[in-house]
Formats: sequence, C-alpha cells, structure tokens
Amino acid sequence: MIDPVEELKKHTSGVVPLPTAVPGNTPVYQKASATGHRTLWVVFVIMLLSSLAFYIMAFRVPVQKRLFHILTAFITTFATLSYYAMAVGDGVGQNKITIKHTQKHFPDTYDVTYREVYWARYVDWSVTTPLLLLDLCFLAGVNGASILVAVVADVIMILTGLFAAFTVEESPKWGWYAMACIAYLVVVYQVAFNGRQTAKQKDSKTATFFAALGGFTLILWTMYPIIWGIADGSRNISVDAEIIAYAVLDVSAKCVFGFWLLFTHDNMASSASIDGFWAHGLGKEGTLRIGDDDEGA
Repeated sequence: MIDPVEELKKHTSGVVPLPTAVPGNTPVYQKASATGHRTLWVVFVIMLLSSLAFYIMAFRVPVQKRLFHILTAFITTFATLSYYAMAVGDGVGQNKITIKHTQKHFPDTYDVTYREVYWARYVDWSVTTPLLLLDLCFLAGVNGASILVAVVADVIMILTGLFAAFTVEESPKWGWYAMACIAYLVVVYQVAFNGRQTAKQKDSKTATFFAALGGFTLILWTMYPIIWGIADGSRNISVDAEIIAYAVLDVSAKCVFGFWLLFTHDNMASSASIDGFWAHGLGKEGTLRIGDDDEGA
C-alpha cells in the first residue's frame, strides 16, 4: 500500500520554499527630529547676533579700516539666511539611495534610503568660504593671482561636495568627493604655504597672528570633509548628529573666527587702511560729466 505522505515528501524534498515576505523593501527615512530643528534655530540666532555685532564694530572705525569688518559681517549675514532657510524647511531636499542585494535562491532585494540633504548649506559655503579666504589672504598680503586660485579652488570644492551629496550611485559619489578633497588641498597650499610666506614679510605680530588664525581655520575646515564622509557619504550618523556637528563647526569657523580677527586686528598698530575708491568713491578724474565740453565744440 502506498503512503501518500511519503510520496509527497519524495517529490518536494528538493524544492526550496520561497519566503512569503521579501525583506529589505521597506524604505528608510533619515531626517531631522525636533533636536535637529532646534539646533538650526539656535545657530540662526547666533549668526544673526554676530552679524549685528560685526556691523556695529564696523561703524565704530573709520571707513578706511572697515575692510575686514565688512567681509566678516557678510560671512555671518549669508550664514544667517542659510540657517533660517534650513530651519523653516525651505533649504532641504531628499536624496534617494538604492542598494541592490543579489541572492542565489531568492529574488533580488533592495535597500532604499531617503536622506535629507540641506542644500542651503552648500549655497552658504559657496559664498562665505571665499569671503573667509579673502579675510585671511588680505591679512597675510597674498598676491592677487594666489587669491584667485584659492577662491576658484574653494568654489570647486563646494560644488563637487554638493554634487556628491545628491549622487545616487556610490562610485560617482566618492569620485566627486575625491575631487573636492583635491580642490581643498589647493586651498590649503595657497593659505598655509603662500599665505604664511607672505605674512613673514610683515611685522612679527601680523605673522604670528596669521599663523594662529590660519591654523585654527584649516583645522576646522579639515573636519568638514570628515563629517561629510560619515554623514552624507556613508550615512553612518543620523541627520541630527550631522546638523549638530556642522553647527559647531560653522559657529567656530564664522563667529569665533570673526570676533578673533576683528578684536585682534583693531588693536594692531599696523591695521590695514584703504583710501581711494573704497573710502571716497570715484574722484573727479573718474566721474562721468554730461554737458561739459572742454574743447568748446
């Protein structure tokens, strides 16, 4: 007599059952919580108050000595706008990252992650970091050619970082990241080498101050690509942690930098003084005269 149960086992023993549910298809959303939003508002207030302080400090000195005050105030002003945009949710987008997992006996699975990308941060950096470089280069007395190279390399660094943040595929993402790091090395060379060599030709106080302020800035700037690598790059930290990390760096690199620069520079006997167009506008030689015919024609 044939046992139907045994016959069923013989015919189904080599069949691999398929799972009733395919894992890995539920999207993961990485976005800021209330902690991240509060941090953005706090930094917005800090940037706003710093901007007001810098403008007040600017009006307390003659216009000939306001170059560093104006540049520094513009830095925190643009940062104020950026942090307001991020705080109200206008300066943020989403990047969709899809990772495919191929398995031998099961259907392919996909890990889908939606991570918030604060593009307003890159707009901020593309404007404020060149201004910050101008502060350092003018302090050291760097020539115009070196300043232009530093600023262009800096803009390239920020733009390639933005492209990397929104790139979906992993290989192109790290390709953009590598380009940004190369551009950053160009900035470091112009500031740390050319800037230091030029500052040494000035008085000892200026050279020492530039070395301290420039070193402080480069240490902070080196932390940015590290944070990017573990945040937007590999997504190993939360969006809240990313916001807090960048907040500390931005406040240090903009507000602390600004107060240190202006207070120290104002107390230096050799502080820069600019006349000409900066202080007095176009002179008679540069004005446009209408109806004044010197030849009597």
